Amino acid sequence: MSILDRFRLDGKVAVITGAGRGIGAACAKAFADAGANVVIGARTISELESVAAEIEAKGQKAKIVKLDVLNQQDRENFINAAIETFGRIDILVNNAGGFPPKPALKTSIEEFEAAFRFNVSTALACSQIAIPKMIETAGAGSIINISSIAGQEPSSQFAAYGVAKSSLSFLTKELAQEFAPKIRVNAIGVGSTKTEALNTVLTPEIEQTMVDLTPMARLGEVEDISACALYLASPASAYLTGDIIQVNGGLNSLNMKMPRAFD
Repeated sequence: MSILDRFRLDGKVAVITGAGRGIGAACAKAFADAGANVVIGARTISELESVAAEIEAKGQKAKIVKLDVLNQQDRENFINAAIETFGRIDILVNNAGGFPPKPALKTSIEEFEAAFRFNVSTALACSQIAIPKMIETAGAGSIINISSIAGQEPSSQFAAYGVAKSSLSFLTKELAQEFAPKIRVNAIGVGSTKTEALNTVLTPEIEQTMVDLTPMARLGEVEDISACALYLASPASAYLTGDIIQVNGGLNSLNMKMPRAFD
C-alpha cells in the first residue's frame, strides 16, 4: 500500500456548506478528485450546478441542495440528502460563514449576534444533525470547520468576525474531545485567500500591501485550503483531532491593516 492511498476517499460521501464558489467549491472538487461523492449546498443553485458539472466530469456524483445554513429545515434537508442519495455520510465541511470588518462602536449587538450565528451556531447545528448519521451509516466521520486567522490574531475592526471565528475554533476543540475517537473534528485557520468575498475589497494597492506583509509573499489560493481539507477528510489524518491548522502563508498578524478608533 502506498502512502498516497491514505489520501483517497473512495466510497466516501462528503457534505459541504457554501459550496457554490470559493473554498467550498474547491473542497468539493478536491474530494471528488480523491474519489468521494459529494452533497453541495448553497443559496444560489446556478453556482452549484456549475460545481456539480465539474465534479461529474471527474467521474464522481454530486447532489445539489438549496441551502440557507441559518434555516433549520434547510440544514436537515441538506444532511438527509446524503443519506437519501448515497446511503451514508463520512465528511462534513462547515464552510459557510463570514462577516465584513466594521468598527466596534458601529457594530450593533444584533449584527454581533448575527455574526456568531452565521459562523458558529450553524456549524454546531449542522454537526448535531450529521454526527448521529455518520455513526449510524459509516461508523466514523470527519468534520472540518473553516475558521480564520482573524480568530487567532486580534485586529482593529474585527470584533464581530474575529470573535466568531475564535469561537468556531474553540468549538472545534470541544467537539473533538466529546466525540473522539469515532468522529474527528478539526479546523483550518484560513489566511487571506483569493475568493469572491476578498475580491470585493481588493484594489491593486491593498493587494500589494497584503502580499508585502505575508511571509510567503503571495495571497492564498482556494486550492491551498482544499488540499488541507483533503488531508483532514482522509485517512492520512487518522491520528489528528481537535487541531486548527493554520494555512495562512506564515502570518502571525492580519495582513489587512485597518484604522484604529482614534486614528
